[in-house]
Amino acid sequence: MTPTRLHALAATLLTLGAATTWAKPLTVCTEASPDGFDVVQYNSLTTTNASADVLFNRLVDYDAGAGKVVPSLAEKWEASADGLSYTFTLRRNVQFHSTDYFKPGRALNADDVVFTFERMLEANHPWYRSAPNGYPHAQSFQLGKIVKAVKKVDDYTVRFELSQPEATFVPLLTMGFASIYSAEYAAKLTPAKAAELNSKPIGTGPFILKSYQKDAVIRYDVNPAYFGAKPKADRLIYAITPDATVRVQKVKAGECQIALSPKPQDVLAARADKSVKVVDTHAFATAFIAFNSQHKPFDNAKVRQALNIAFDKQTYLKRVFDGTATAADGPYPPNTWSYVNLPDYSYDPAKAKQLLADAGFPNGFATTIWIRPSGSTLNPNPRAGGELLQADLARVGVKAELKVIEWGELIKRAKAGEHDILFMGWSGDNGDPDNFLTPQFACASVESGLNFARYCDANLDKAIATAKKTADQTARSKQYETAQKIIHDQALWIPLAHPVAAALTTPNVAGYKVNPFGRQDFSSVSVN
Repeated sequence: MTPTRLHALAATLLTLGAATTWAKPLTVCTEASPDGFDVVQYNSLTTTNASADVLFNRLVDYDAGAGKVVPSLAEKWEASADGLSYTFTLRRNVQFHSTDYFKPGRALNADDVVFTFERMLEANHPWYRSAPNGYPHAQSFQLGKIVKAVKKVDDYTVRFELSQPEATFVPLLTMGFASIYSAEYAAKLTPAKAAELNSKPIGTGPFILKSYQKDAVIRYDVNPAYFGAKPKADRLIYAITPDATVRVQKVKAGECQIALSPKPQDVLAARADKSVKVVDTHAFATAFIAFNSQHKPFDNAKVRQALNIAFDKQTYLKRVFDGTATAADGPYPPNTWSYVNLPDYSYDPAKAKQLLADAGFPNGFATTIWIRPSGSTLNPNPRAGGELLQADLARVGVKAELKVIEWGELIKRAKAGEHDILFMGWSGDNGDPDNFLTPQFACASVESGLNFARYCDANLDKAIATAKKTADQTARSKQYETAQKIIHDQALWIPLAHPVAAALTTPNVAGYKVNPFGRQDFSSVSVN
């Protein structure tokens, strides 16, 4: 080839390069595999992040920055004067995902909303039994009792009729389990093929599921018909990486642009490292240790109190969170309205031994401690925490076997109530105290499995239920104060920490924010 032709070819290539904008894929290192993609069946944040946050939308969303509920699939809504009905007006021309296994024949309409909720709430609905795990959030919040009917007013108007006023109703609809499904897709599958909702999801969200390899990778494509702003990355990849140290290494090597749930020590080191950026916020979350009150001897309040004061929580916070979290003394963070500053159970092994003797266990007892294998924001170093608790319990005569159980299996078995002592955490989906109290302490949540203390008490249940029937925050606060005192006095948990939620990114990532509720929005993130 002559020099002249080489110059011409080079000029052509330069012109093509200048005319073409190449969007870059966004790769996120996540800490665990989701349980599946039929989000209504599950309660883990890992599953919500992999399904509800990228594949689906809800009628409304919660704007963490503004601290309020905002429109999403519903353009507007209004409540009746008596608080017994809510009417939602749907956005028009919202398209469901088009894939090789489903081509939508119409846009989203009221039929989809009715199907979504009737599936969860009506026991005689053809699809009700399509979720082998049940509907943990809907059941915990007792939506089947609260919602009398979901009615289609017209193609773009839906009315929820309630059996009683419910102050938390609209905020609940921002949660992942309230994601809207395609009734047309469900009709194509039939309940006999319901498992495909879990492996081949169809939503309206900014991304479309392309492929999933358990414990390895999830690939998403951009939804070209998304009703909102088009995602800035051309593809989204979840690189499932259980080891937090490896996640950091992958960000430094450019293999991932975002690493979720870094260890506190890695966050501190990253602040002095120009090859990575730290993005963080105070999490609306609580790390805790739950005692299964349905297993002996944890049905005895004195035993639970003894183990609370047998654990050196300050050493735990220093070792596991390295000073990046604040100590918890109750179910939710201190900046939550209705929070009560109750006395913490101070570390006192001698008193713990006396309480155990008073409870009939002067020589202690044998038990098990369950932990997950990999770290998360709410439990950065599960083994270290488990070993600290194990050693402290041994000092008061309690012999605890440490059991490391894969995350998905741990959640499944803990919801079934198989555990004795369980390291766990809970993130609220909005700023409402009920987002902690109903799922973790209501009697209905024992049945659904979210109540990891498996404690059902009439007075506690009444306080939680009464609070939700009024919109008056002062009246609700009084009930929540009663609930917090019962939870504290019964020592249902060892409250551990309110962590800082952080992520590490490469310097060329723009638009990423850490959500205090643990949710993920990658639609506005770009890789420059």
